[in-house]
Amino acid sequence: MHSSFSNEILAAIENDRDLTVAELLSLDDRLDLKELMRISRHLADIGHGDRVTYSPKVFIPLTRLCRDVCHYCTFATVPRQVESPYMQVEEVLELCRKGVETGCREALFTLGERPEARYSAARDALHKMGFSSTLEYVSFVAGRVLEETGLLPHINAGCMDSNEIAQLRSVSASMGIMLESSSERLCEKGMPHYGSPDKIPERRLHTIDLAGMAKVPFTSGILIGIGETRLERIESLLELRSKHRKWNHIQEIIIQNFRAKPHTLMEKSPEPDLDELLWTISVCRLIFGSKMNIQVPPNLNPGVLSQLISSGINDWGGISPVTPDHVNPEAPWPHLERLRRETEQSGKFLQERLTIYPEFASRLEHWVDLGIKHHVLAHCDSQWLGRDNNWIAGQPSSTQTKSRESIAGARRKISKASRSIIKAVERCEAGLRPSFKQLQTLFDVRGEAFDYVLNSADRMRQQSVGDNVTYVINRNINYTNVCTYKCRFCAFSKQTKKVHSNERSYDISGEELARRTREAWQRGATEVCLQGGIHPDYTGQTYIDIISTVREACPQIHIHAFSPLEIMHGAKSLNVEIAEFLTMLKDVGLNTLPGTAAEILHDEVRKILCPDKLTSSEWLNVMNTAHRVGFRTTATIMFGHVDSSEHWAEHILAVRDLQADTGGFTEFVPLPFVPTEAPAFYRGLVRKGPTWREAILMHAVSRLAFMGLIENIQVSWVKMGREGAVECLKAGANDLGGSLMNESITRAAGSKHGQEWSPVEMDWTIRNLGRIPCNRTTLYQEASLDRIHSARNAIDLLPVENLPAAKKAVDKKLAANPLANDMSFKNISDQVFLMAASN
Repeated sequence: MHSSFSNEILAAIENDRDLTVAELLSLDDRLDLKELMRISRHLADIGHGDRVTYSPKVFIPLTRLCRDVCHYCTFATVPRQVESPYMQVEEVLELCRKGVETGCREALFTLGERPEARYSAARDALHKMGFSSTLEYVSFVAGRVLEETGLLPHINAGCMDSNEIAQLRSVSASMGIMLESSSERLCEKGMPHYGSPDKIPERRLHTIDLAGMAKVPFTSGILIGIGETRLERIESLLELRSKHRKWNHIQEIIIQNFRAKPHTLMEKSPEPDLDELLWTISVCRLIFGSKMNIQVPPNLNPGVLSQLISSGINDWGGISPVTPDHVNPEAPWPHLERLRRETEQSGKFLQERLTIYPEFASRLEHWVDLGIKHHVLAHCDSQWLGRDNNWIAGQPSSTQTKSRESIAGARRKISKASRSIIKAVERCEAGLRPSFKQLQTLFDVRGEAFDYVLNSADRMRQQSVGDNVTYVINRNINYTNVCTYKCRFCAFSKQTKKVHSNERSYDISGEELARRTREAWQRGATEVCLQGGIHPDYTGQTYIDIISTVREACPQIHIHAFSPLEIMHGAKSLNVEIAEFLTMLKDVGLNTLPGTAAEILHDEVRKILCPDKLTSSEWLNVMNTAHRVGFRTTATIMFGHVDSSEHWAEHILAVRDLQADTGGFTEFVPLPFVPTEAPAFYRGLVRKGPTWREAILMHAVSRLAFMGLIENIQVSWVKMGREGAVECLKAGANDLGGSLMNESITRAAGSKHGQEWSPVEMDWTIRNLGRIPCNRTTLYQEASLDRIHSARNAIDLLPVENLPAAKKAVDKKLAANPLANDMSFKNISDQVFLMAASN
């Protein structure tokens, strides 16, 4: 062992000092391969943790004709050996549709270089299809694939000029060209690149330069074992590093080992042995440092995948469930489960990625054409990796749940690589404030660590609140959908005239408000939840009138009303302080406030989502003031759009700190963004909501972070679905929220999970989980027997009446004694009760 030299090498790399060629060549003399691999693996662990990525792809050999004659290649062929010089566009689309069905996200375009320069058959075929060049046809087909299937094209088109790169950039998420080698010696007579004009290193390096200038996320790499020396490999990697330093555009380096193929000039050439491959990978890691993505094709190296991981790789490249490796047809892709298993045996977990890596996807405005952005967003999660399945909040899609390993088992598996995760969980369990970094770490967990966090949250739920699962019988009353604010995620808001969808703008009357309240009470409700848009004619007096009407209609019902945005609007319109306005509302009967309109408490996110809405500090101020006036409130987070774990961590800590100060929050409610009808999603500004993993994790991490401060973690069943709600109950949540009766806001966003979940159905679901159902009040007291009885014997709701909205708000005051002639209730006892209530 050469620990002293090893430390010198590590210190140099960690201090961003480039190793010299002499130092790199001296590695053979001063370090054995095992120690070299140890250093490389250490660097890979620093940069990529316990994750090894892959891209599920469709391999599209658009043309196998090529003007080059590389001596090792069986991909390139001649016109007489193919049915058609080019794949037809419908053939490509059919292949891509099959890829979509099997979960692919990348369309890899591989082709021979400029066959029209050599073959008349290629020229004739292009002319017949209406194209002047192969690259023009590539652009056309890639555009069709992108728009008709959603797969993200990655284009390996060989050497290109700046115009060709610009043309292909408009229809692709990334491109690439293998340098293979910077050695001109390999282009001499008798060498593998002789007679191949596009393999001249200068041409290939120029293309890499132009791609950087054009801001293209780019792939390159070297081919080892074709006659080059170790020095030439180092020089080739240094050339690539030089281009990357200039443009920061190379997203991965591929180290590909030569495989001898029959019927080629190199069929009898020796293949590089495993040690040569491991040495090259390790040296590549030392040259490029911890952050670069280094890839080795697994299908060319079966049986030694663990050794490849130990040498410092962090990516397996593209794996196709529907197409072979047309460049190496003798080497089938490994089965995904086998690849996953072998990756896990090396202490890593397998993670799907996109063809554009996270470092580049997180800056889409810089790295891709504007027309590509929304396609990338549709595929990625909050870490800019591939979505874990097709689950979408609000939609009845499969959740693909699996059994979770025990805490002890999961902890054993993660203890080596991710001790920080265990420390973060232990800190939360002790009731201590987690750090910003610790929360980020918890939100980013995957693999076995994901199971560990969820199980830990479930254990803490049991410690905090036991096995009771609570819910409240309530009614949502959204009194208007007219709103002056332009929140880009909101599909509920309408203008008074022009509307986005078939649902008209409305503004309900005081009489209808009272009728819905009475009907809710008759059906067993203990609470009405009142929220709406900010109608331009609403003032603080409007909100006072709403509370007065509801309180007059039903004195015993709990009134849970008005977001911080409505509170601010009301106070401002009356020219009073927030505390004074809250006191006015309290005096007429308001009981508690919902903590909605929080979205993400990070103003950079809010500038994108809701630029004209209240700021993070304003939301916190309203909640703080409400608590000090004597109100209890809820707190929420709406996540899964343009946010990431750093924003979630900041939000959680802001809520936690306020709770530590005031103790006013009764529950925390994660609200997954429902994208289906959201304007921001249609405009390509946001992701497709949180992934299944992220949605479950939000509930689990909330339980951990609020341990000892907020007992109740609520799941929104209208967003998560009933199956999703159950999974959240197994991951730290303990409350199902309200039965709702009516639900307009999430439904307007495209949710298909219904408007009401009856107590009978809730009880069955909870008991089926092995838990104890508990019908609660807003403040988490057990509901009275008469309320429970009424809820279990509820009659059908009558149709709601929404008056057309106008510039002038509809009066929210209740007309004098409207109940005497109200026949909407089905028995006399109800009318007697309500008449008494009105007096």
